[in-house]
Amino acid sequence: QVQLVESGGGLVQAGGSLRLSCAASGSIFSIGAMGWYRQAPGKQRELVAAITSGGSTNYADSVKGRFTISRDNAKNTVYLQMNSLKPEDTAVYYCNADITVIAGTPVPYDYWGQGTQVTVSS
Repeated sequence: QVQLVESGGGLVQAGGSLRLSCAASGSIFSIGAMGWYRQAPGKQRELVAAITSGGSTNYADSVKGRFTISRDNAKNTVYLQMNSLKPEDTAVYYCNADITVIAGTPVPYDYWGQGTQVTVSS
């Protein structure tokens, strides 16, 4: 089946940068939109950034100008470049993708990664 594997999380000082990666693997026919969500302690999971298969992007207001989402379709991978990090960015970051599998009904389903911890210290 399909798996999304995230990497790049860790501990960084305020003002620093991190780059998250998420690679999809499995019996994939096609991938539509991909995105990053985050969930901080005591808060709801929220959309951080999303990107369509054609490259159109959407960002949460809180990260505009600091974060950049991109994708490499040949590698089935989505990235999140995070600059000027703030303590409020501390959260578990989850990769998300709309994926159509090779077998079965040819319709897209929503898949999630396991999450990667990002901690920003002041």
